[in-house]
Amino acid sequence: MLELTTAVADFAAAFKAVDSSSPQGRFRDRVYSPGIGPLTEEEAVRRAVLHLQQIRPEVYRSAAPRNYPNDRRKCDLVIPGEWAFEFKLIRPFGDNGKEAEHWSENILHPYPGSTSSVGDCIKLLTSQFTERRAVVVFGYEHDPPQLNLDIAVSAFESIVTQVLRIKLGPRCFSEFCGLIHPCHQKGKVFGWEILKAA
Repeated sequence: MLELTTAVADFAAAFKAVDSSSPQGRFRDRVYSPGIGPLTEEEAVRRAVLHLQQIRPEVYRSAAPRNYPNDRRKCDLVIPGEWAFEFKLIRPFGDNGKEAEHWSENILHPYPGSTSSVGDCIKLLTSQFTERRAVVVFGYEHDPPQLNLDIAVSAFESIVTQVLRIKLGPRCFSEFCGLIHPCHQKGKVFGWEILKAA
C-alpha cells in the first residue's frame, strides 16, 4: 500500500530531478528561464511521473490521468487500486520576477465546479473512485521566501474543514531545495487525503 506521505516525498524528489535536467518551458514564441518553476502544472506533473515510472516502476508503472467514473472530467493522476490525485500548482512569482496576480486563487476559490484545490476536494469527495482520494499542492518560493506558501496552504485547510466541513487527513509535506531558477529557488509539496463530509 502506498502511503500518502511516501507519495508526497516521491513527488518532491521527482520534481527536484526534473529541475536538475534544466527543462525550459515555452509559451507561444517565449522561452522561459531553465528550471521546473516556469513549467505548467500539467507538464511538471507529467515529467515527474515519467521519472517515477523509471525509478519506481513497481508503484508508478500504471499511473496516468483518467476520467472520473461516470464523468467526462479528467482526474490529474490515478494509480489504480491506490490513489486518485488532483494536483495544483501555486507560484507567487513569474519567470520575470514579478508577483503573479491571483496566484492564490488556484487553491482557495471556494465553490463547486471551480478548478481550485477547494473545488478539487468537492469533486473528489463526490466522485465514485474506489481508490483513496487526495489533493496535492506543489509550488515554488524564493529561499528565503518573499511570499510564504504555507499561509495560502493554511487558508486552504481552513476553508475546506471549517467552511465546507470536509474532513481532511493529516497534512503531508516534503520540500526540495537548490533549484536552478532565480525566483523558483525552493519547492514544497503538500498532500491531504479527502476523507468525508464532516
